[in-house]
Amino acid sequence: MAIKSKVAVLYTRPETVIDDYRRLFDLAGGKDALQPGVPTILKDNITWHFPMPGANTTPWQLEGAVLALQNSGYTELVCVQNRTVVTNAFRGEDLNGYVPIFRHYNIPVRYNFRTSDMSWVPYRPKAKMRALDHIYPEGIRIPNYFIGKNIVHLPTVKTHMYTTTTGAMKNAFGGLLGKYRHYTHTWIHETLIDLLAIQKEIHPGIFAVMDGTTAGTGAGPRMVKPIVKNIILASSDQVAVDAVAAKLMGFDPLSIKYIRLAHEAGLGTGDPRETELVGDDVSHENWHFKVGFNSHSFLAWLAWYGPTKALQKLILRTPLVIIPTLIGEIEQDCLYWPLKYRKIAARWRRGTEWGALFREYQNKGYLSA
Repeated sequence: MAIKSKVAVLYTRPETVIDDYRRLFDLAGGKDALQPGVPTILKDNITWHFPMPGANTTPWQLEGAVLALQNSGYTELVCVQNRTVVTNAFRGEDLNGYVPIFRHYNIPVRYNFRTSDMSWVPYRPKAKMRALDHIYPEGIRIPNYFIGKNIVHLPTVKTHMYTTTTGAMKNAFGGLLGKYRHYTHTWIHETLIDLLAIQKEIHPGIFAVMDGTTAGTGAGPRMVKPIVKNIILASSDQVAVDAVAAKLMGFDPLSIKYIRLAHEAGLGTGDPRETELVGDDVSHENWHFKVGFNSHSFLAWLAWYGPTKALQKLILRTPLVIIPTLIGEIEQDCLYWPLKYRKIAARWRRGTEWGALFREYQNKGYLSA
């Protein structure tokens, strides 16, 4: 009989969250999933450089993962950051409270867009590609630094306008594809399958630690409504942890294309009924999350799926790309954040226990001595 995929799920609270993350790592079999004696990449998730609850890796998630790894003998840890056309990695790690944690635990940070940190090298996957080979006909390139290292993904539980939900599988997107990975959005589900197949070839160990202490519903992945849920998850099966998170949010995991395709391809378990759930009983949870719409999601639909998608190469692979890039930056950083989401984030910091914990990180920089 085949061994079931295992997903660990725990309820948590601010007073115990660091210890809970360490227990979560053990319950999910983190030590068995990662190869000893090799460096381990921490891949946090800076979806928006502003500190938007539900959208980004939380500081307690980062610190909890670091301590769990160090306590299990994984002492050679390094964080790798990426950038997007609308997200600044340096602002993101500062505003979201990661920098003091890196300093306190002596975690070096590398940036996949700095040639002094790593190079992008040609890679020919052994697995048959569904999308990346025709999106990048000149050849697939990945950061050479990723090859031969464990990776631990640190996503959050939230919805996404392109993929319904997003989590561990989508977290590889920023690390393994360059700044212009938006070329893939029309084929985003197939791209995630390709990236998981590549990860299984280049990483000796893969693990995900997902934070749902405050989850995000709405258009996503940046502009979400934060809702306190007090849940954390972990697994070595990237498909299974995404499927369990999707079910918590109220979706049928196998109705989500990237989860179904990965399940059918044997890259992981997309049906929670075939997954061993350990930790706390969350079978009664259904959050009824919805993927909302806004002006950004409408423009994105036009670009990737609507009648104007025929213009992708003209606009997005020429100097004209500066136009949609500027529109995206102005819309998200100059309109949505100051006019709406900064206030939502401020109410969360003032009015929730997790917001109070975030303020504590801002004051001290880390929790554990």
